[in-house]
Amino acid sequence: MAFDSFRDFVNALDKAGELKRFSQPVATELEITEIADREMKLPGGGKALLFEKPTVNGVVSPFPVAINTLGSHKRMAMSMNAESVDAVANELGALMKAKPPTSFKEAMKLLSLALDLRHAKPKTVKTGACKDVIHLVDSPKLRVDSWPKAPDVNQHSTFNTQPPTLLNLPILRCWPLDGGRFITLPCVVTRDPDTGERNLGMYRIQIYDDKTTGMHWQLQKVAARHGRRYYEKGERMPVAIFIGGDPMFPFAATAPMPDGLDEFLLAGYLRKKSVEMVKCETNDLEVPANADFVIEGYIDPTEPLRDEGPFGDHTGYYTLPEPYPVFHITAITHRKDAVYPATIVGIPPMEDFYIGGASVKLFLPIFKMNFPEIVDIALPAEGVFHNLVFVSIKKTYPMQAYKIMHGLWGMGQMMFSKYIVVVDAEVNVHNTSEVLFHLTANTDPQRDSIFTKGPSDVLDHATSEIAIGSKLGIDATKKLPGEGFKRAWPPLIKMDAAVKAKMEKLLDSR
Repeated sequence: MAFDSFRDFVNALDKAGELKRFSQPVATELEITEIADREMKLPGGGKALLFEKPTVNGVVSPFPVAINTLGSHKRMAMSMNAESVDAVANELGALMKAKPPTSFKEAMKLLSLALDLRHAKPKTVKTGACKDVIHLVDSPKLRVDSWPKAPDVNQHSTFNTQPPTLLNLPILRCWPLDGGRFITLPCVVTRDPDTGERNLGMYRIQIYDDKTTGMHWQLQKVAARHGRRYYEKGERMPVAIFIGGDPMFPFAATAPMPDGLDEFLLAGYLRKKSVEMVKCETNDLEVPANADFVIEGYIDPTEPLRDEGPFGDHTGYYTLPEPYPVFHITAITHRKDAVYPATIVGIPPMEDFYIGGASVKLFLPIFKMNFPEIVDIALPAEGVFHNLVFVSIKKTYPMQAYKIMHGLWGMGQMMFSKYIVVVDAEVNVHNTSEVLFHLTANTDPQRDSIFTKGPSDVLDHATSEIAIGSKLGIDATKKLPGEGFKRAWPPLIKMDAAVKAKMEKLLDSR
């Protein structure tokens, strides 16, 4: 079943023994990060954490903070109401195999149809729990009958009936050199002013004051493209940010969906129920009716950009300040029983490793439709997503590994991949030690490497220019004569299968 709120998901994690609760006050300034970072680095990702009395500048918030809720393979599967992410990927792959596509365009059309088969198309409703409390900025309109009181704690005052603002929500300051507080799991809704197509993305939000934030949409992101059109037209750009609701919302916002496909379609498919959408109070955008928090506003194209950052990023380093658009707040609404979901990023492994890994598994059938020789793909935690990609293939002809490298560099966010290592089908790409063994054993560095140039991640601090860099592909497969290899390729050492089975029985009987 679908989760009707983030609290429902937290309760499900609690029931499954996947949640640790903290009843004592813990500061949103650095302290929650320190506890969460330790937990995320435990084997398997540790447990989800619920801070029941988070403090903001020493004041207890009425909203608990949940973090690391998607930070394990088990919790990712629970968020999809499935036994495993592999099971969901296999189901989607089976739907798409009903009529094999003959082109990439046809593949995208088939994906849209496959998602729609489960009544996944979002639908509009009149209102929802996300409007339990409505506060219009610079307006006397405020419905506070449902505004929750913070729990009474000694030495701590409470908000009582203060309206929700960017300054009293439990927004984290994650790392010591961060430029301020950041919303770290924001689902950002924008719309193409020409086509009306909606996009759901995730771009960190730095709090400047009670009415403005930074909007860190990177150069190659869809929302940035929408923004450029508004800047060209000289029109004010409506934007809506929501937090919480079904855990499939932040997952869909980060998934590598093909341009033009609605992320809410994917969310509806994964939650096995259409997403109910409600219109915002101060603009025409729609957000999920069961979201925990909604922040509405606009970006003014006549306004100069403003420095955003520093921010302790998923690269393990701080992203230094760069100019980005300013987001102006016009309204904040929320559920009366809202839970504030958050995450942190930094030196891996972190929660985002499991989110990214689930995306790769889910979209592997799409890669295979374009490259049927692909067996599996892995993004090791050490590569912080784009930096390192392992791919295994069923190799049947010379230079096939290079075809795969170039093909992946041409697919969506895979264009950011700095290093791609291609190995043979029998190599387990999820075992980094095994991949490195074949990498060092099967390659001649000069012969089996290729350098190329292309777009790079804006967050990559190592490139000489922002968003421009080089890439390295390594062919770690067995070499064929057509690839200039004239020697005999030796067999890999393996024990005889019959002896292996016999000795296993002997050892088991001891």
